[in-house]
Amino acid sequence: MITQASVRDPRLSLARCATSWVFFANGAALGSWVPHIPDAKQALDLGEGALGLALLGMAAGSLVGLPLSGFFTAKFGSRKTTTAAILALLVATPLPLLAPSLPVFAAALILLGTANGAVDVAMNAQAIAIEARAGRAIMSSFHGLFSAAGLVGAAVAGAAMNFGIRAVPPLLASVALLSCVTLVAVRFLQPTEPAAAHITQFHLPRGPLIALGVLTLGSLLAEGAIGDWSAVYLRDDLGADAGYPALGFAGFSLAMAIGRFAGNRMLRRYGGPLVLGLGTAMAALMITAALIASMPLAALISFAAVGLGLANAVPILFSAAGRMPGTPPELAIAAVSITGYFGFLFGPPAIGLVAERFGLATGLGVIALALAVVSLGTAGALSEGAEKRWMVSLSAWK
Repeated sequence: MITQASVRDPRLSLARCATSWVFFANGAALGSWVPHIPDAKQALDLGEGALGLALLGMAAGSLVGLPLSGFFTAKFGSRKTTTAAILALLVATPLPLLAPSLPVFAAALILLGTANGAVDVAMNAQAIAIEARAGRAIMSSFHGLFSAAGLVGAAVAGAAMNFGIRAVPPLLASVALLSCVTLVAVRFLQPTEPAAAHITQFHLPRGPLIALGVLTLGSLLAEGAIGDWSAVYLRDDLGADAGYPALGFAGFSLAMAIGRFAGNRMLRRYGGPLVLGLGTAMAALMITAALIASMPLAALISFAAVGLGLANAVPILFSAAGRMPGTPPELAIAAVSITGYFGFLFGPPAIGLVAERFGLATGLGVIALALAVVSLGTAGALSEGAEKRWMVSLSAWK
């Protein structure tokens, strides 16, 4: 939605379009890679446990990229950091599929995770700066484009699979196209002043940011687990046809995109805590029912339900962190993200190790547990009046 402020200022409109593209390119790159995780598993002859530990490399890389990006964004501004990070991500995206061995595969995932973490902080800081100039909440629309791009990337990957095309060529072509457009788009990102001239240390979550970090942890654990394990579950455990693995992540991304594009209006009408609490409760119930049913169609519906339930979690929590008084937005986002990305750090190996012993359906029960924790945590914050303490910055959604 274009606001009156953005219509009056063409530079703001261009900056918003450029930032939207960065979100889109990030989502499209990851969406193009995720459906090929089973291909990498098969090519390297990995079990669930080994794959889960390898995927840990991407999460570990993110935990490096997040604080580094917060530091450089605060030091040099979000425009320069966003430009460097998104280009690094696009270069790193095809590397895991080119890996000839498990150690190289893990190293490639570490590089990809580092770049992804760097993009995450920098582009959200850029989005918050544009949101502040626009004078109204628009964060969900940026994240909606990220999810829509994940759908596009997954759809392209799924089409290539159905035509029997090897994974590497279409992924390289997608990354090349995204890179060409990105080189043009980043020229129009909004220049931002460094938050501080002499930043010498990272900021860990403290005070109200701790609560936001815990809820982000549960949300990102569930979100990352769908991306890492949905295709494997559909193909290897449920015996779904070739196109189904890509459809799992595509349905998740589509539902998340729909929820995010509708998110700004929902948040203004119902408030962030209610949207977050009810959405994650619904998603927890749906995925639990699907895991019990053990049917491909039920799994697809449940993955979409998780996408819808989590659609506005990250926009709500990141925007709230970015508006916390007393901390520069990029440092607050990095602090919350570091806590949240521990979900990516522990989620994949935890699910893989549980799956190795009890089956992947039981391992995916970790997703339902994480969603329930987020829902109950949000409800507890509401019932105990903590909303006024840690979600005071959500007043902008109203």
